[in-house]
Amino acid sequence: MAKIVVLGAGTGGMPAAYEIKESLGKNHEVLMVNERPSFRFVPSNPWVAVGWRDPDAITMPIEKYLSKKDIHFKCARVDKIDPEQNILITSDNEQIDYDYLVIATGPKLAFSNVKGTGPEGFTQSICTLDHAQKCYTDFEALVKNPGPVVVGALQGASCFGPAYEYAFILDKALRDAKIRHKVPIHYVTSEPYIGHLGLAGVGDSKSMLESELRQRDIKWICNANVDEVRDGSMTVSELNRKGEIEMTHELPFTHSMFIPPFSGVDAVANVDGLCNAKGFVITDEYQRSPKFPNIFSGGVCVAIPPVEVTPVPTGTPKTGYMIETMMTAIAHNLKSIIVDKEEPGAVGTWHAICLADMGDTGAAFVAMPQIGPRNVAWFKKGKWVHFAKIAFEKYFMRKMRTGTSEPVYEKYVLKALGIERLEKNKD
Repeated sequence: MAKIVVLGAGTGGMPAAYEIKESLGKNHEVLMVNERPSFRFVPSNPWVAVGWRDPDAITMPIEKYLSKKDIHFKCARVDKIDPEQNILITSDNEQIDYDYLVIATGPKLAFSNVKGTGPEGFTQSICTLDHAQKCYTDFEALVKNPGPVVVGALQGASCFGPAYEYAFILDKALRDAKIRHKVPIHYVTSEPYIGHLGLAGVGDSKSMLESELRQRDIKWICNANVDEVRDGSMTVSELNRKGEIEMTHELPFTHSMFIPPFSGVDAVANVDGLCNAKGFVITDEYQRSPKFPNIFSGGVCVAIPPVEVTPVPTGTPKTGYMIETMMTAIAHNLKSIIVDKEEPGAVGTWHAICLADMGDTGAAFVAMPQIGPRNVAWFKKGKWVHFAKIAFEKYFMRKMRTGTSEPVYEKYVLKALGIERLEKNKD
């Protein structure tokens, strides 16, 4: 019997555990290890940050639902991975052995890269549920005492969608509160242009997002390097195409939210030969570590090079469906190795399906594959996206409760649209 440990119960780790167990069957053990006892649906954090969603609506107990599928659960923080001995060492100095390890930890938030940023500094975050709740407290203070707002993505960031979402959602929330006229908003981003998204754009994303910002009277600064944030003000250098400082801005703010750059979590980053310089796991096309063949990884914690060189560093985002394709590939490859005694052959398509809420409307894009050149690339806007994202939250939470990563009707609906999780498979 093989023992597979999945490290991290996020939007990648939970589906991975379900798929791996389904692929391997009852003769093999799947153990989920996560620092917290609850699953949290991160894409809804922007709504939590303005009070549009109760945190309880986007959380669920992990063990209760995993146990229904005969998947074991251990609530513990892993401080060290010993790949030579095939063990994890927890903060309580407990050892967890494995035959195969699937790393789905997500990232470490590198606010320390920019002085004064993050919830421990002077800006807010929506990267975790705890951060989003703190952001809501700061939003409530803004409503009581209106003033300038700065929202954006720091240099080195790779997750731009939530920054746009929060800017638009905040605009709507302030209009609902009848104080938008008292709150000037700046959108500050490391992207070379609006709608770059770390992907060199998708379809007509540039003109459509610029139009939305103009309509909402949100001013923007691109090629932005945030030099320092102080209590109530920040210094931002705007670079030209050569990477030279073209202009320096002093921006006051009463409320600010920034997406930080990511790096690898310490326990993963500290394993010699597993990761790149930023602590992201190096994998081959089968999501397997070249140095440690019994270690697989998928999600935000894997190493993907930037799509292109930009004046201010930008990373490549790992979107939800792209992550799910990685996890499906891992499940198939583990079955090939453990059950079929074959070499792995499943490769995720890395297609991207993204729904971004804008408060009273929304934007959706499909990129196939996510990283160009692409076979399909379109970007559409409409009120339907707002409702589609609400529906998707309910749908994904239901999938995690029922333990089905890819329901049959989802598989065939997406297949009819030409969207599949696996590129090739030896099974």
